[in-house]
Amino acid sequence: MRTTRTTLRRSVVAAAALPLLIGALAACGYGSQAQKTEGTKANAAADGKKLSASEVRVGYFPNLTHATALVGLQEGLIEKELGATKIKPQSFNAGPSEIEALNGGSLDIGFIGPSPSINAYVKSKGSNLRIISGSASGGVKLVVNPDKIKTLDDLKGKKIATPQKGNTQDVAFLNWISQKGWSVDAESGKGDVSVVRTDNKVTPDAFKQGSIDGAWVPEPTASKLVSDGGSVLLDETTLWPDKKFVITNVIVSQKFLKDHPDVVEAVLTGTVKTNEWINANPEKAKASANAKLAADSGKPLDAKIIDPAWPSIAVTDDPLASTLKTQSEWAVKAKLIEQPDLAGIYDLTLLNKVLKAAGKPEVSDAGLGAK
Repeated sequence: MRTTRTTLRRSVVAAAALPLLIGALAACGYGSQAQKTEGTKANAAADGKKLSASEVRVGYFPNLTHATALVGLQEGLIEKELGATKIKPQSFNAGPSEIEALNGGSLDIGFIGPSPSINAYVKSKGSNLRIISGSASGGVKLVVNPDKIKTLDDLKGKKIATPQKGNTQDVAFLNWISQKGWSVDAESGKGDVSVVRTDNKVTPDAFKQGSIDGAWVPEPTASKLVSDGGSVLLDETTLWPDKKFVITNVIVSQKFLKDHPDVVEAVLTGTVKTNEWINANPEKAKASANAKLAADSGKPLDAKIIDPAWPSIAVTDDPLASTLKTQSEWAVKAKLIEQPDLAGIYDLTLLNKVLKAAGKPEVSDAGLGAK
């Protein structure tokens, strides 16, 4: 098994040198409700076939860790595979609100982080979603005030932000703290380190005001903190085997998957081609992602934000299922969730069909596939 991925690297186009819109700094899982957006290019039939659904509603976050969605929508690479089926993108800043939309029947497919996926699957007793593909790895950093914290041991007694209790970064940080031999109550965040759950939209201001000493956050929030004087003390990729861990995957409503597998396959064909295009065109892909962020929010990310953020994120078709399993074990260890039954959370049948047709290696569900 190999990972289909690319490291997003090097400089941003000059047109991106505009102020950062803080509203685009949503972490995987948190913030405001969805905003409906229009497709960026006209539908064009990929193979002339008519698909079984007239439309497909696709959710994503205005985050660099959702690069596959941003670029795939901006370039029309997903839309092209759908023929006459209309794609209706919806921008979310919150994992819970995206899951709510999926459960409520107003969303069919979504890009989302592993922790919201796990929580939703467990709470529904395996009835509401399936993970059908990977999307991104990496892009999470511990950024600190260098005047207060110079080494990892200096974190003891300090206030460190995470996006929300039980989210992907919060779980990772709690696990790291426990490995240091320190104690923190996962519910309150109090202990040897004060874990301050702070929405990514306000984390930069909290950092500048000194109410937090650092943050364990995804991009581009991490690079925003660096631009405000912070220093990267730890990149989470260094804690993982092969420096890979899932930060974004693709989920689908089980009902939509059952009723419209051809549409799901078309979307996955589009995401695989998008990741391939990003790999072949890293500079254009960076500009494309920023253009989509500008279209959604009104402003692109400033060059000093996207330039250091982009290289730390890797797009991948592989869901890196074993790392999701590890993350769930960390949440259990922190007593944030009970031991989950994740059997059936993955259905990679269509993804592996698409990968095989493209001459790419199939990927694994780490024994957590639908039976």
